[in-house]
Amino acid sequence: MGCLDDGRFAVEIENGVSNGCGEVGLGNDGGAIEAAVKVLLEGLGEDVNREGLRKTPLRVAKALREGTRGYRQKVKDIVQGALFPEAGLDNRVGHAGGAGGLVIVRDLDLFSYCESCLLPFQVKCHVGYVPSGERVVGLSKLSRVADVFAKRLQEPQRLADEVCSALHQGIKPAGVAIILQCTHIHFPDIESVFLDSNHQGWAKILVSSGSGVFENKNADVWADFFNLLKFRGINADKIHFRGSSDPCLCPSQSSLSAKVSSKIGPVNPAMVTAVASIIESLGEDPLREELIGTPSRFVKWLMNFQNSNFDMKLNGFLCGGVDSLNVNEEVNFNNKNIYCELNIPFWSQCEHHLLPFHGVVHIGYLMSDGFNPIGKSLLQSIVHFYGFKLQVQERLTRQIAETISPLLGGDVIVVVEASHTCMISRGIEKFGSSTATIAVLGRFSTDPTSRASFLQSIPSPTSSGEQ
Repeated sequence: MGCLDDGRFAVEIENGVSNGCGEVGLGNDGGAIEAAVKVLLEGLGEDVNREGLRKTPLRVAKALREGTRGYRQKVKDIVQGALFPEAGLDNRVGHAGGAGGLVIVRDLDLFSYCESCLLPFQVKCHVGYVPSGERVVGLSKLSRVADVFAKRLQEPQRLADEVCSALHQGIKPAGVAIILQCTHIHFPDIESVFLDSNHQGWAKILVSSGSGVFENKNADVWADFFNLLKFRGINADKIHFRGSSDPCLCPSQSSLSAKVSSKIGPVNPAMVTAVASIIESLGEDPLREELIGTPSRFVKWLMNFQNSNFDMKLNGFLCGGVDSLNVNEEVNFNNKNIYCELNIPFWSQCEHHLLPFHGVVHIGYLMSDGFNPIGKSLLQSIVHFYGFKLQVQERLTRQIAETISPLLGGDVIVVVEASHTCMISRGIEKFGSSTATIAVLGRFSTDPTSRASFLQSIPSPTSSGEQ
């Protein structure tokens, strides 16, 4: 598998990565990151002194430093003292000894920043190793070593290789196997998502790395590993091994992204310089081959949420009239129909941390005399109009409700369900959590029975196919 080919890992395991930064706090580089974030906000046409954005530079700096803390950690400090003697783990029979077979720790949830675009991607990591030398390692250390390398600017294959190499050199086993299930948010095409409800929100990839007895991808021990992962959605045929065609997880490198970028036009050079300074402040070299195009790609993503003349686009839809296309669903309530549009996807950017959040919007309304049902295309346009801004979910929910209310006679309920990257990339690092917000106007605000009828019509994430 070749994960041990690069000798630099031995130096990193022993000494960590030298980046000239302080150990935990923001230090001097925190101020440089804050200054750069202000440049980005101004480039988006935002007022850096407006309430909600005033502390955003500080929050972003803290989140970035926390999300790249792996540069300031040493694998040796984690593994040392966590190796325990265990009789029967010599090299006589079986997997390095009859009592010592394959050890697997599954479903380690990790988060990393993509080195191609600086957007976060999620990782579910599965680690296996075959003990040798009559010793085993404390299981929690496998997770901690994986987290050291995840908390850096990364790409999936290198992350797998670095974790594999570090564990092999740190615990001296007969072999180490790593499988990563990686999920990266797509770059939404604003022009198409206004009309395309089938826009795919995620890019996914399976990568692996192996050392020692796992060096050969056809070795029998890999079959044991895969069999112990069969209930984790792992399809061995879809796993990318090192040396096969090098896949790229990041959607910013796709042909579709290039097409979208051409519509955005040239990027602001001051913003590109600001992102390069952030990368340097984190301890990376912005001139490293894999990072040269990263500032431009991040700025192009950010420009999706520019505070511009998007009002003209929304007004164009509203002035074009309210169409009466088929609605998604109707719920009967006291002989009156609650019209529903469920699972309208959206993307947005948290104004507190400049990190993405995404999810679905559910809209319900009671039809008043003189009004017609609204077609889905208009509702999608309203959702995307407010989503493609620097936002907070509570405001997004209220704005959607207030915009559609006068078009429908005032009786409106809006529910937004979203996953926030800031919940996994900083602070509590709570994977799998989601946030629901609700806004009610007219009869929905005074009648709990009508609210309950609509809320009960919302499908569960499993049945709706939500990520």
